[in-house]
Amino acid sequence: MSTIIQLAVGEPSGQRADGPALVSIADAGAIAAVAEEVGVAAIRLVDGSASGRTLDPTVVGAYLAGLHGGVGYVAEVPTTCNAPYNAARRVLSLDRATGGRIGVALRAGEGDEVSQATGPEPGATDPTRRWTEYARVLTRLWESFPREALIGDQKAGIVAEDALIKPIDHEGSFYRVAGPLDGPSSVQGRPVVVADLHALGALDATAVAESADVVVVDRERAAGADAALTEALWHVGRSREDVALLGRVEVALDDPAAAAALGDELRAWADEHRLNGFELVPTGGTEAVVTALRTLAPRLADVGAVSSPPTLRAALGLREVAAVLT
Repeated sequence: MSTIIQLAVGEPSGQRADGPALVSIADAGAIAAVAEEVGVAAIRLVDGSASGRTLDPTVVGAYLAGLHGGVGYVAEVPTTCNAPYNAARRVLSLDRATGGRIGVALRAGEGDEVSQATGPEPGATDPTRRWTEYARVLTRLWESFPREALIGDQKAGIVAEDALIKPIDHEGSFYRVAGPLDGPSSVQGRPVVVADLHALGALDATAVAESADVVVVDRERAAGADAALTEALWHVGRSREDVALLGRVEVALDDPAAAAALGDELRAWADEHRLNGFELVPTGGTEAVVTALRTLAPRLADVGAVSSPPTLRAALGLREVAAVLT
C-alpha cells in the first residue's frame, strides 16, 4: 500500500477549517523529515486553504526536497493563470533536480493570459475538457525531449541528437502549444500526474484515463471506481497496472489505539474496492500531522516494502514510463 499525505504550507490565520492542516514552512520541514522516516510515498502540497494563505506548492516542494530528498512531493497546479508550457518546464526542472520524485495534482479551473491570446476556441469554458487537454499537453511535453537525446560529446561537438527531439504541435480547444521542451525528460519517465476526483467535481475515470498516473477517490465514489477506471483505461490503450487508485480519508488521531483501529478499517476498505493505497488528509496542526504519520502510516505500509524507492513512480508501485513521444 502506498500513502500520500496532504499538507498546506503557508501563514496560518488561526481560523480552523475543514481540510488539510495549514502549517508554517519551518514546521513543514519537520513533517517532511518524519514522512521520509516512516516511508510515506509523497507529500501533496495544497494550493489554497480556508485557514490562511498558502505558499506556491512548487516553491515549497523545491525547498523541502533540498532538505529531505527521500520522500516525493506532489505540487497542486491549477490551470488558472498557469500556461501549460511554463508549468511543464517548471515541474520537470524540479523533477530532474530531485532525481525523479515529483508529481503534479492538476486542478481544473480557468485559463491564462498567454493561452487565451492564442486559443483556437476563445469561447471554450468546460473545465473537464480543459483538464483533459491540459494534462495531455503536459505529458506530451515531458516526453518531447528523450533522455537519450542528450549526448554531451565534447570531442565531437554534439550536445544533443536533435532528430530525437520532437515538437508536439498541439492544437486543441483551449491550447496551442508547439514545443518541444528545452531539457531532457525525467529519470522516472515523466512526472506523476494525480487526478483527484474528490476535488475535481465533474471529472470521472473516462476524463482522466489518458493522462493520470494516480486517481484519488473518497468513500462516496470508491464503490465501482476500480471497474470504471479499468474500462476507461482499456479504451485508451492502457491497463489498470498503469494507474494507482488511492482512497482519500481525513484523519484526526490522538492515541495509538485509534490508529490501530483506523489502520484495520482502511485496509479492509482497500481490499473491498481494490485500492492501491491512501491519501491521508490530517486535520489540525503540526502535532496532529506528525501523530498521523508516526502512528498510522507504518500500519498501512506493505510488509517488506522498499524503504526508500528511487523515484516517486517506484514508491507508488507504478512502472516506469518510457521517455518516448506518443
